[in-house]
Amino acid sequence: MSAQKPADLSEATVHEIANSRDEPDWLRETRLKALKAMDRLEMPDVIQTPGRKWTDLDQLDFDELADPLTQSDSTERVTDEGVEVLPFTEAVKEHPKLMKAKFGSVIDPETNYLTALSVALFTTGTFIYVPEGVDAEDVTIRTDMHSRSLFSHTLVVTEDSSSVTILERIDTGDTDVKGERYYSNLVEVAAGENSYVQYGSLQTLDEETYNVTMKRGDADVYSTINWIEGNIGSRLTRSDIETELNGDSSESQIVGAFFGHDDQHFDVNARVWHKAEHTTADLVTRGVLDDTARSVYEGVQDVGRDAWDTNSYQRENTLMLSDDSEADASPKLIINNHDTEASHSATVGQVDQEDLFYLTSRTIPERTARNMLVEGFFVPVLEEIEVDELREDLEALVAKRLRE
Repeated sequence: MSAQKPADLSEATVHEIANSRDEPDWLRETRLKALKAMDRLEMPDVIQTPGRKWTDLDQLDFDELADPLTQSDSTERVTDEGVEVLPFTEAVKEHPKLMKAKFGSVIDPETNYLTALSVALFTTGTFIYVPEGVDAEDVTIRTDMHSRSLFSHTLVVTEDSSSVTILERIDTGDTDVKGERYYSNLVEVAAGENSYVQYGSLQTLDEETYNVTMKRGDADVYSTINWIEGNIGSRLTRSDIETELNGDSSESQIVGAFFGHDDQHFDVNARVWHKAEHTTADLVTRGVLDDTARSVYEGVQDVGRDAWDTNSYQRENTLMLSDDSEADASPKLIINNHDTEASHSATVGQVDQEDLFYLTSRTIPERTARNMLVEGFFVPVLEEIEVDELREDLEALVAKRLRE
């Protein structure tokens, strides 16, 4: 059964968005096609057991949440030498052929109801183009959301033998909007041969906001796509981070961290498809839950029939600080050939009482001792984050939450 399209969402809405941005015909038609597809598309798959969905996306009431013609944001874009970082409105004019060829090539707009909705309605977005041979480290995108709903789309294209490190920050800005809000963020990365992309994201939206993001990469021969995903804010986050290793000797790492309190809900998914020979993947996620917060994790390593000499590893750990918090994890290995080295693990538990006793016996107050153990719990993930600013910001946010 497909999801219900918002009552006031029509082709006229899409035309108004396209007209206001002076978009080319191909992008307008892509929007309209996505809008039409919503009538038959369903919500993303969620893990469920008999009688229970681990995440209830059907609670999203887009009649109330989606207000497409009043979208407002302030986005700061900082580039490095040799890299073009452009708003979509400029990119479709300056790189018309490249934009037409690559937009929607990594994330199919019709993947599910939420991707189609986002493609039909996005009003903010960034195009990052890294020419052949360029090495860049300081590309940043900082977005503040000012409206009830905001739909964003980012496209990253790297040419052969180039590299780029991108840091994305998402926060709630000044807004008079009362009640629930909705933020959608699609990110496509098309990595050329022998190129390197590191994409780090830190989300600190307020806890009245539903946050849905899909980030997906297509890795060519000898290329690397690494993701860092930090989630601290939002009421409910649905995060899908995915890489297709389509080129021989391509690699991907997905590093995730979340910290939930009150009644926050995090549905975190990391997926890698090994489709070529000699590919490598490493999935590392750690999360902490307090109060009545809840997390759901699914990790998938899919090794194809022709993906010989594959190395694929996955580990997820959740630490619960409250008896009322709840965590579920579902790591999966799908292996279709015998020349594979792979492992997966997931753990859920509470603060080790022996460690806590050891620290308190050394005159350290119990709350301080607990916070020290939580900060130490995140260290294996923080050590994997090569972007200094992102690692330091995440450390500071964890410390701040522990003091609350």
